[in-house]
Amino acid sequence: MTSGDEELAKDLGLLAALTIGVGTMIGAGIFVLPGQAAAAAGPAVALSFVVGGVISLFTALSASELGTAMPKAGGSYYYVNHALGPLFGSVAGWGNWMGLAFASAFYTLGFGEYLATFMPLPALALGPVGLSSFQLGALLAGTAFIAINYVGAKETGRVQVVIVVTLVGILTLFSVLGFLQADISTLRPFFPAETGGVTAVLPATGLVFVSFLGFAKITTVAEELENPGRNLPLAVVGSVVIVTVMYAIIMVVLMGVVNWRQLGPAFTKTPVLDVAEISFGSVGLAAVGVGLLTFAGLLATASSANASILASSRINFAMGRDKLITSKLNEVHPDFATPYRSIAVTGGLILLFIVVGDVKTLAKAGSVLHLIVYGLLNVALVVMREANPPDYQPEFEVPFYPVVPILGAVTSFGLIAFMKPIEIGLSLVFVVGGVVWYFAYARGKADKQGILSQYILSRQKQMPDAAVSAATSVQPDGGQYRVMVPLANPKNEKDLITLASAIAKQRGGTVDAVHIVSVPDQTPLQHAAEHLDEHEADYHAVLDDAQRDAETFGVDVETHTVVSHRSFEEIFGAARTHDADIVVMGWGESWHGSPGRVESAVDDLAMDLPSDFLVLNERGFDPEHILVPTAGGPDSDLSAQVAKLLRQKYGSQVTLLNVADSVAEGEAFLAEWADEHGLGDAELLVETGDVETAIARVAEDCSMVVIGATERGLLSRLVRGSLIMDVVDDVDCSVLLAEKARERGLFERLLGR
Repeated sequence: MTSGDEELAKDLGLLAALTIGVGTMIGAGIFVLPGQAAAAAGPAVALSFVVGGVISLFTALSASELGTAMPKAGGSYYYVNHALGPLFGSVAGWGNWMGLAFASAFYTLGFGEYLATFMPLPALALGPVGLSSFQLGALLAGTAFIAINYVGAKETGRVQVVIVVTLVGILTLFSVLGFLQADISTLRPFFPAETGGVTAVLPATGLVFVSFLGFAKITTVAEELENPGRNLPLAVVGSVVIVTVMYAIIMVVLMGVVNWRQLGPAFTKTPVLDVAEISFGSVGLAAVGVGLLTFAGLLATASSANASILASSRINFAMGRDKLITSKLNEVHPDFATPYRSIAVTGGLILLFIVVGDVKTLAKAGSVLHLIVYGLLNVALVVMREANPPDYQPEFEVPFYPVVPILGAVTSFGLIAFMKPIEIGLSLVFVVGGVVWYFAYARGKADKQGILSQYILSRQKQMPDAAVSAATSVQPDGGQYRVMVPLANPKNEKDLITLASAIAKQRGGTVDAVHIVSVPDQTPLQHAAEHLDEHEADYHAVLDDAQRDAETFGVDVETHTVVSHRSFEEIFGAARTHDADIVVMGWGESWHGSPGRVESAVDDLAMDLPSDFLVLNERGFDPEHILVPTAGGPDSDLSAQVAKLLRQKYGSQVTLLNVADSVAEGEAFLAEWADEHGLGDAELLVETGDVETAIARVAEDCSMVVIGATERGLLSRLVRGSLIMDVVDDVDCSVLLAEKARERGLFERLLGR
């Protein structure tokens, strides 16, 4: 991909990234909260905004480093889950999700207040629940925002830039005219005794902190930024600084034009409009000023609400990918291509909060949940720095480490103490709910072990017993990742166990070595089990070797002997019985009438694989330089996962290969595919011409080829053969066939995708 000015128009430049953060943050503190904030701290609330900005700045720096190292959907949730593990990931995911729902309801209520200023809306009494005119407006607006996200309409980067520039222009004009009318004496005393003096600053910071929730959203587009090592930190930190300065100046202007005591909610719902009428009235444009600020208020609150709904669906997607929630919630609509179920559930919560919540409670509850997530995010940075895993390569590093992330964690968690008990309690319900959800649901399904647990468990002798016990007790069970190895030939036992152990070690799992003893159909299985020596002399020797070899890698190992009337076919039955996540097996001479696939021809037509499969040929196991040919598809996804695991274990060099008709198209595909699979730093090669010849040529410099099973149907493979079989014959290095478990219909089985 080439760089240049045209990239900025595609939301990949610094300006576009800045507008994401500024556009999301600019609404609440100016258009919704001034009255509540003025009543909480008087003129000192300007200082509260500055304190909120400083606290956000620490986390913004940490988020910038994590974002350049791990540009993934889910943003702060992903960083916490990856670094601290799925228990904290559940807390961060649920906290972020509910925090955004609170914030969306809060922004939408603000939209309703401005909507009610020029559009007469009735108040409604629905049984015991009464809806004010602005709540009704918020419900209408919230429904519209949810529908927009449901059907997939979205702002482009260019529209976002226009929105933010328009808002900043209107607010700059408002500030200049307001400053000319301001009476600085109204700001004295700066710490009024009736609000609690200087002690009111931090509680007011807790109230207005909801105004700073947008900067972390920039990290979700880190992989789309041009020069992210420079532009991401500039955008994240710059958006916080810009918005903090704007908030502080505008609060001073507001309280300089109208005494802060008259800005409270008891006097007005929209203090910005009152001040605009005075400021613009000084030049004979009172009506124009009120109209401009009303338009700006609608634009800002709508943009913030819409962005929060969109961000929540990304968090759901990331949680579903990590198996912390059901993947059904992430089902994509067949017509709109949106995660419609996730949007619908989140939308229902937002509408509920609009009906039952008030602005102040929603603001502070959303702030508490985000402060918890921000605190964990800073801790995640410390973990990544100290553990220093091989794939952690940030393009930007936090200055003054570890002072900045420690201050970020302490100030984020510390600010929570200045909230009211009801606001803390409401938020803790979701935190405790996240913990309960993990142990009751997610632990048995999640298989991703956090970097922190890996770090502790790999250094058990140096770590305190309490730390080892805690890391062990919260490990995901699904999670107790099982790598099954069917063993028959002693010659390749060591290679298969080495590969299986490397995978199990990286996944915090167990090696399950299985030896299948086949007996004639006429022999009762019970009798055979009692007289195994009669059917296979020294049958346990291969399992003894497997256990000894696996234990040298420091992984847990189980051994089983299975007596069956079947041989090859029993591998699939054992995988189901043992609940294997992946099976590592040897490459036999016969392909059982299904060339290029793991299963036999009969099984290819009759069943789906019970787990992922890796099949290693008999040329040894040498992961020094791994070649992964890919044209996309689920089996290539598995090839990428295996290459990543081997690279983490052995420091393997990884080369990705795509054979395409057009080099430019191949390069674009391969770059995107590599980034999506966490292999963006691998060597990327694009070849043209015959696929088989290209793979063989590149494989000459490699020690292993990891190739996905063919996606062609059985009929095509039987008639025309299989590329994979040709590749095996053409290369001298070891070959690993990867086939991913997935559901296929009969049509796809016969004819291919």
